[in-house]
Amino acid sequence: MFREMRRKKKEMDRSQAESLLEKSRRGVLAVNGDHGYPYAIPVNYFYDRENQRIYFHGAREGHKADALRANDKVCFTVYGNERIKKEEAWAPFVQSTVVFGRCHLLETGETAMALLKQMAMKYYPTEQLVDEEIAKLGKVVQVFEIEIEHMSGKEIQER
Repeated sequence: MFREMRRKKKEMDRSQAESLLEKSRRGVLAVNGDHGYPYAIPVNYFYDRENQRIYFHGAREGHKADALRANDKVCFTVYGNERIKKEEAWAPFVQSTVVFGRCHLLETGETAMALLKQMAMKYYPTEQLVDEEIAKLGKVVQVFEIEIEHMSGKEIQER
């Protein structure tokens, strides 16, 4: 169902693709937006490697939530790990991971709040700050879950 990578030499193995997904701080979520136009937005997220899920948060209402209610198919992309080889300093290498999957809103409750806390721990320096933020905003935040159907990664040289 999903396309094979055309330039196999550039393909990263699954472990490398997952490592980039774990380490990156922001990803771009693409959904089918209003009137069939793509809608792509950067989001903070948490990757659960064991369960093959990506979690992010957002408002209960708005363009993103409406788009996901209408069509749960998404694409999620991260990129980074830029590195330069001395012989070609003008043309860095960069890695990317692209995920296709189905996204849905999680019901509010203990599970959603535990996932929200786990995600926040990736970004906040202390658990105390996370707990304070969740106490303030936890009731208005919705947790979204992407069930991964396909993942690929590649490394290219930007030249």
